[in-house]
Amino acid sequence: MDATALKAMQAPLKEAYRDDAARALITLRARGTLDDQSIACKVETGRALAVAGLHPATGGSGLELCSGDMLLEALVACAGVTLKAVATALEFKLGNATVEAEGDLDFRGTLGVARDAPVGFREIRLNFDLDTDEPQERIDSLMKLTERYCVVFQTINHKPALSVSAN
Repeated sequence: MDATALKAMQAPLKEAYRDDAARALITLRARGTLDDQSIACKVETGRALAVAGLHPATGGSGLELCSGDMLLEALVACAGVTLKAVATALEFKLGNATVEAEGDLDFRGTLGVARDAPVGFREIRLNFDLDTDEPQERIDSLMKLTERYCVVFQTINHKPALSVSAN
């Protein structure tokens, strides 16, 4: 897809959202079912069933997906798609590219071993390896726009209002 095709595809959406902001508000959903045989949750992905379980550092077998890994994978997926869309829109000359995310966890927090240990990632690092001859100012612009428009990055960066309920 080139910049013209991308802009043509998105133009009617942008116009509709400018005319009626309510049309741009979409609720995404995820659903999982607790496994009755093990400490796992079966998550419906729309493409396949993903079974998430405990990380080996918390007693898991390592056979199931770790939700922390899934969070980083979602960040990589979103950042990669966003980078590609921004590069396309900017007509940025990009060859091969890879996206990596890594995060530091202290499992003492999640296991309740130390109250001063946080539950969750202490730090997440997102790295892009770009094959390009573009000047540094264009690379900087690509990175700034990718960061700005990546939904998962911005969600992690600016904590949304959260609520928990049980039925």
